[in-house]
Amino acid sequence: MKLKKTLVVSILLLTFLFAFSGIALASGGEGQELGHSLPLWSIIPFVGMLLSIAIFPLVKPHWWEHNMAKVSAFWALVFFIPFLIAYGGSIGLEQFLHVAVLDYVPFIVLLFGLFTVSGGIILRGSLRGTPKTNLAMLGIGTILASWVGTTGAAMLLIRPFLRANEWRQKRSFMVVFFIFLVCNIGGSLTPIGDPPLFLGFLRGVPFFWTMRLIVPMAFNAIILLLIFHLMDRYYYRKEMSLIAGNVKEDSTKKEPLRIDGLHNLIFLVMIVGSVILSGILSKTAAFADPATGELYGITLYKHIVFPYTNLMQVSIILLAAFLSLKTTSKSIREDNKFTWGPIKEVAILFAGIFVTMIPALAILNARGSELGLTHPAQFFWATGALSSFLDNAPTYLVFMTTAASLGAAEGVVTTVGTIAPSMLMAVSCGAVFMGANTYIGNAPNFMVRSIAEENKIKMPSFFGYMGWSIAFLIPLFILNTIIFFL
Repeated sequence: MKLKKTLVVSILLLTFLFAFSGIALASGGEGQELGHSLPLWSIIPFVGMLLSIAIFPLVKPHWWEHNMAKVSAFWALVFFIPFLIAYGGSIGLEQFLHVAVLDYVPFIVLLFGLFTVSGGIILRGSLRGTPKTNLAMLGIGTILASWVGTTGAAMLLIRPFLRANEWRQKRSFMVVFFIFLVCNIGGSLTPIGDPPLFLGFLRGVPFFWTMRLIVPMAFNAIILLLIFHLMDRYYYRKEMSLIAGNVKEDSTKKEPLRIDGLHNLIFLVMIVGSVILSGILSKTAAFADPATGELYGITLYKHIVFPYTNLMQVSIILLAAFLSLKTTSKSIREDNKFTWGPIKEVAILFAGIFVTMIPALAILNARGSELGLTHPAQFFWATGALSSFLDNAPTYLVFMTTAASLGAAEGVVTTVGTIAPSMLMAVSCGAVFMGANTYIGNAPNFMVRSIAEENKIKMPSFFGYMGWSIAFLIPLFILNTIIFFL
């Protein structure tokens, strides 16, 4: 009852504010860009959503576990109902369909497919979490992320990584660095690695242009891997001294390493291939208007078109997930400690995030060029700061377009204009690297955290994790600025 009363009061208050500000269908109009008419305080529900994710698991963990869907729906309705009343049904429906069908559905289907398929692959045998083993696994994951995506690499490696370190006492820092490296920084080198780079590829950035990011990517990865290894060695020695050589694992028979469920790699290739295929087909005359670049598809409502390329991608991913479930023995998933909890949590929370993010992205899209950005360092930090809390894919696109508006005489020729390489590199690095700053900066961050907590690892809170990123990532990004973007 208390939640319902709060919802009603919040909706009435925001409806009044929308109306009082003169934001009605007549004044907003379909011809006027939405971001210019929305006030800055329209992002309040989005801020409320973020604070709920940050605070409730800390102060009321059990309540949050059973009510996160209600909280997500609450903030979505607090924004959307007043918006619907103020702007009218036509614009409201158009915005809802855009975020639900064009943004959320491809996003969650891709995560679902990778989560399902990777859960059918298990590394068996005696893999013990020593500092050398952990360093090797993080290094492999970082490299792999650019070729199967940050989500694919994270879902593939997080379970064997946690199993190898099951006997260790200090494990939360391992997962934090796993998120830094495998879930974010590792996905820098190809458009497959991270969604922002894929958007750039769709808009004309050459597929292998992103390989230019190898120097800043390697710089960050080497430093973070070195810090991780030093910390891991420190805790490992303390733990070994405490058990004084009486290690349970050493008294058991060593089992050779082997992989079960290896056929799921075929389904993983199907998923990654579907993403590449959609990018290639979107540049052909059969699937896109050669003059405008607009994709052909199924018209859902007015300007909302669900592209045939998206339909193909979603269908292939769902088929791969279905085949994985049907062809993989239940024992593999049970031994992998596979549950649907992490993907369910991501689906619920990001549904609310995507809806409440509508005004933030609209304002950024309409007013991004007014920020006065003219230098690579400014683009790096502006893109990165917003990518830490907003979806980094549309944020990348906004600042990519802003960089193109500077009118570079030569550089990378894209569909939004010619962009100086230094500017595009700054935007790309900001979007990919700084997704590691918060749990919501990139979807695999949240999934890895959920899987770790299912494995009884006490993870930092939302603000606690930000403490780690402020301590280790922000100084590193300052170095990036000095070395690469000044």
